[in-house]
Amino acid sequence: MNNQFNHRLTRREFLQRAAMLGLSASAVALLDGCGILPGSTPMPTKVFRIGVISGGTRDAAVTQRIEALRQGLRELGYVEGENINIEYRFAEGRAERFPDLVAQLITLKVDVLVVVGSSLALVAKQATSTIPIVFVQAPDPVGIGLVASLAHPGGNATGLGSGFNLTGKQLQLLKDAIPTISRVAYFWEGQFTDTREAQDAARALGLQLQALLISSPDDIEGAIQAAIRERADALLVYGGPRMGSRRPQFMELVAKSRMPAIFNLRDYVDLGGLMFYGQNLLNDWYRTATYVDKILKGAKPADLPVENPTKFDFVINLKTAKELGLTIPQSVLTQATEVIQ
Repeated sequence: MNNQFNHRLTRREFLQRAAMLGLSASAVALLDGCGILPGSTPMPTKVFRIGVISGGTRDAAVTQRIEALRQGLRELGYVEGENINIEYRFAEGRAERFPDLVAQLITLKVDVLVVVGSSLALVAKQATSTIPIVFVQAPDPVGIGLVASLAHPGGNATGLGSGFNLTGKQLQLLKDAIPTISRVAYFWEGQFTDTREAQDAARALGLQLQALLISSPDDIEGAIQAAIRERADALLVYGGPRMGSRRPQFMELVAKSRMPAIFNLRDYVDLGGLMFYGQNLLNDWYRTATYVDKILKGAKPADLPVENPTKFDFVINLKTAKELGLTIPQSVLTQATEVIQ
């Protein structure tokens, strides 16, 4: 082979030829930064690390939400393995694991923590005042002291709340769908919520409410049995990570009880629950990516207003209604955003 093609330019020769060709200093500097100039060092590319913590398990429903976050990040220009890496942690419905999971991600020096729910957000905020925290599905973030205000969060946490108590609307839909009910068992997890609004709404509708607190996943079967003993006509389920960690088993018990139920999460209706009314979590997780993006580009959580849900869904499972021998009135069906046939 001819030596003129075999010869590699040295850095000095390259600079001499660049001068002869009239290349500007800025052009040469650009080539140097990109690693093209002989002997140069490529410009380092920042790879951000994002930590995601959920109080539940990584089941199909949670995987869908995570995928919505990942899709949002991809659309904003982030590529996993190139400019971001994502670390996941799951508490399996055990709140006592929250501090350890947060500590693990702090040790990994994540650039942003994405956490699900108010409890996890508070644990994260207590553990670090420097790492930005983006929360999702966090009821009443102002009331629990997570942020100073929705418009001006202050501190190192912001994100998407769920500032609306929907139990009144859910009970109304349940009563409209099944006018004969008189007693409703209310399953709740007690995380920064109470039963007052649900009790008030039940009284206004002429319903008796039996509140059953789920403090751990182990309480689920006993709560179902208590609802059966008290002859509940229907269930209002305000599920969180504790019930979510055993969602399939929980839904088997609900099916065996033959009690119609309305849920605060869509996942339960996909597993055979009768109705769901609540915020569209896939939309919320997708929107969470915009917070992560702004923070990675230099914005401070203190300056990013907290958003409340903007999209709500009402889903009815007619297959379940048929199995329970129920006929859902047309006036209720017309309100649904989706009907499962």
